[in-house]
Amino acid sequence: MSWGCGLRYMFSMSPALQQGDMCILHDKEELSRLEMVQRLAKDGCRFLQNHSKGPERTSESDEAVRVHVRERGHDVSVPLRASSEQPAPSASARGGGREEARSRRYMVVSGTPEKILEHLLNDLMVDDEQGMTQGKESDTLLDDFLLTYPVFMSTSDLCQALLGHYCTKRHRRKEDRKEALERKRKVLHLVSHWVALCKDFLRNDDHVKLFLKSLYRFVLDDIFEHPALEDNGRELQKLYQLHRRHALEEYSPHRKSKALFHQMSLKENELHVRGTQRETKEVLCHVYVTMNSYLSMRAHAGVVVEDLLQAVADRMDVPRGELELVAVTYPGGRLLLQPRDRLLADSLHPVGRLHVCRKEPGEVLKPLTDNSELQHRTARMLNLNTWDVAVALTDFDWTIFDSIHEQELVYFTFSRHSCSSSTAALELLLQRCNDVQLWVMTEVLLCPALCKRVQLIKKFIKIASHCKAQRNLSCFFAIILGLNTAAVSRLNQTWEKIPGKFKKLFSELEAITDPSLNHKAYRDSFRKMKAPKIPFLPLLLKDMTFIHEGNKTFHDNVVNFEKLHMIADTVRLIRQCQTDHMGNGITQKSSSEVRACIDYLLIIDNQETLFELSHRLEPRV
Repeated sequence: MSWGCGLRYMFSMSPALQQGDMCILHDKEELSRLEMVQRLAKDGCRFLQNHSKGPERTSESDEAVRVHVRERGHDVSVPLRASSEQPAPSASARGGGREEARSRRYMVVSGTPEKILEHLLNDLMVDDEQGMTQGKESDTLLDDFLLTYPVFMSTSDLCQALLGHYCTKRHRRKEDRKEALERKRKVLHLVSHWVALCKDFLRNDDHVKLFLKSLYRFVLDDIFEHPALEDNGRELQKLYQLHRRHALEEYSPHRKSKALFHQMSLKENELHVRGTQRETKEVLCHVYVTMNSYLSMRAHAGVVVEDLLQAVADRMDVPRGELELVAVTYPGGRLLLQPRDRLLADSLHPVGRLHVCRKEPGEVLKPLTDNSELQHRTARMLNLNTWDVAVALTDFDWTIFDSIHEQELVYFTFSRHSCSSSTAALELLLQRCNDVQLWVMTEVLLCPALCKRVQLIKKFIKIASHCKAQRNLSCFFAIILGLNTAAVSRLNQTWEKIPGKFKKLFSELEAITDPSLNHKAYRDSFRKMKAPKIPFLPLLLKDMTFIHEGNKTFHDNVVNFEKLHMIADTVRLIRQCQTDHMGNGITQKSSSEVRACIDYLLIIDNQETLFELSHRLEPRV
């Protein structure tokens, strides 16, 4: 293969090669995407190839070649040669040397967002009979891009780039029309994967709505020239829930725009769906019953004061008519909430710190109870079956974890403060993990009798063991950490009364939480567990942070896609943990009495108060 003066290909050869000379690439150095090379040559681009080894290599698998694509004096793409793991079919199978070129393909190392997207589309292969065909490497590249694109480009920019790749000047020659059809099918294939993977984040994005309208209009226009796009159009119609009554064949080129606008506007439908989705979202409400103690309770996003007060009254065994709810705002203001007031803003955050108080004249904020009264309410835990408690905890956590999307970890790591609405489920499970840890401490430190406190610690050790057996490592970690906190571990008289077999079990469970060797014990134990399972998310976020802080996102103003691959590889653990290929269900039934206790955890969140309770139980000698 050779070409002329538009391209300068520099590698280990005589420096006498000048611009305008012919350069012949032999089979060993032949690029996998010759179309891209020819097009870039016309634009005055040049390639720089660096060999990590000498010119004499005995095996194709030993090569490590980076090719720097430059435009206007700046690198725009750095692909790395990688031999495909899949054996290439015979040349007669799909157009001769095309598969042979694919076996010597290039993978993205870094590049501008536009060039990464271009490489991704070029990497997709179209089979006329079977549709899109991809290898393992292409699947991974596509998944990496869709999971991490918010790091280096906005959703609006991605929509514009995809429309740009789809919409090109119409060609009349047969070969050009075939290439145009192939490119359009690749774009539609990518969009289908994008919507299927990220639909929760795209649902209310105005840029995406406009993009889908435009893309669907273009597909309708192109069906007359490319009938093969009809299946893609139907898939698009199915994905975006368009009305079936507007069939593709009913539109002519002169009536499409008005009909399409009517078909896709659906304003009333969208408002109804959006409202319904908000109502079904769940949050964890902290309702304070003293200045330092609160009930952690799950509520839907549309909860009103009356419903929340009824739940608190049931949990605290207090008549509903005696209670009122007060919101304490940041500057110190107090607002008495009415029964039908909504508690959560659109951001799913409460209107202020929520305090429940008794209805008494002259007292705007009188605590419902105090810590001395709470001590008499902890005996309920001693009557509950430990397996049932573990089941209720796991059911609660799984409901939240199963709704977490992999991309939430990306938003949390790279733009935690600006995208809180995109990380709601992730933050909910992190909050729940913290609540369970505080709940363990609160239950133990509010138990005044030594014998009952010993029984309570034994129960928590068994609950932690059951959570591990139920593959809920989030709750398992929280319970062990709660028992290991200074305020509980200092209770020497209590721990001395714990039977030897429980101490041994606790030591075994505690060893799994050992942070040495980068939490090797936990990672080994978690790796052996079957899916579905709930990981300890703080450790996963720690891994994400180390990757983020230890690697640059941009190198010389081009995206470091190697870093993004590491990020995507880490967040895919969420998908693997949520998948239940073998039918190893994680949810079980628990009694209503246990759920009533677990769904409304009584918590003291003040460390000084907890230490005060600890020293009151066992004074310092």
